[in-house]
Amino acid sequence: MTTDLMTKARSGDGSAFRELTEPYRRELQVHCYRMLGSFQDAEDALQDALLAAWQGLEGFEGRASIRTWLYRIATNRCLNALRSTKRRQAKEWDAPALQPPEPSRLGEIVWLEPYPDVLLDGAHDPEARYEQREAISLAFVTALQVLPARQRAVLILREVLGYRASEVADMLDSSVESVNSALKRARTGLQRDLPPKDSAPAPDSPAEQALVEKFVRAYQASDVEALVALLTEDVRVSMPPVPLEYHGREAVAGFYAAVIRPDRRYDLVATRANGQPAFGTYLRTPADGIRHGTGLLVLTLFGDQVSAVTRFDNSALPWFGLPRSLP
Repeated sequence: MTTDLMTKARSGDGSAFRELTEPYRRELQVHCYRMLGSFQDAEDALQDALLAAWQGLEGFEGRASIRTWLYRIATNRCLNALRSTKRRQAKEWDAPALQPPEPSRLGEIVWLEPYPDVLLDGAHDPEARYEQREAISLAFVTALQVLPARQRAVLILREVLGYRASEVADMLDSSVESVNSALKRARTGLQRDLPPKDSAPAPDSPAEQALVEKFVRAYQASDVEALVALLTEDVRVSMPPVPLEYHGREAVAGFYAAVIRPDRRYDLVATRANGQPAFGTYLRTPADGIRHGTGLLVLTLFGDQVSAVTRFDNSALPWFGLPRSLP
């Protein structure tokens, strides 16, 4: 059947090409996302890769599977994107009515974007070393972005997707020795930048639901004291593409005290991103009765506390099927 589809696709049958590649589309998009850290850039890279595959069908010799061939193309398209200078730029704080305190530091990964959980079905390889939940988490994707591009590619292909060193060497036009060396360096870099091993409650478990409900109640009530009580001592708050970051409960308490006020109440609408609880945030505006979407919050949980809150701007809401405003 695959041979027949390939013959038809090579003759210019677009439907046959789509039937050949569609089973791998979601996992390829997730791969591009891990490589680039940006949902929008991942979609652009995927489209570029599929176009290159369509144009390069004559070059497919069948020495590797269709899946491996597509991963080779997608990986190299991502490496090309990383070599370009067109990455998402940092933005300044955009709420002049609220003045945040001095940040703990300025974040470097300002292009980070969330990934909708609804697109993760069928995107996991059972041979991967990392579990799906860990390998898509914001912490893992952020740590990947710190690695040099080729080290990042090698680590993802070897330890997230389970390809052999010889296969990765072929994908990257490299040697097995070079791949093994890059993997060793990538492992060291990843462990340096990755937080402690995930001990979050299982998704949608009673423990997760209880913690999330407490967070929502505190946030919607503008109860900073109750909100801070849910945070770990080493909690982190970040808000790409705004580079401000707050580390530690004291710094985060100061930030929330400055930006969460009784006269600015929010409603939170639940969704999931990167295998983690997430919420669209909507500011109540009594004057016109419309609740305007202000962003997307993604929670990282550790035990029975919140260890990180990542806030993305409202451009991410449509990716999760969330409206820009609510009545």
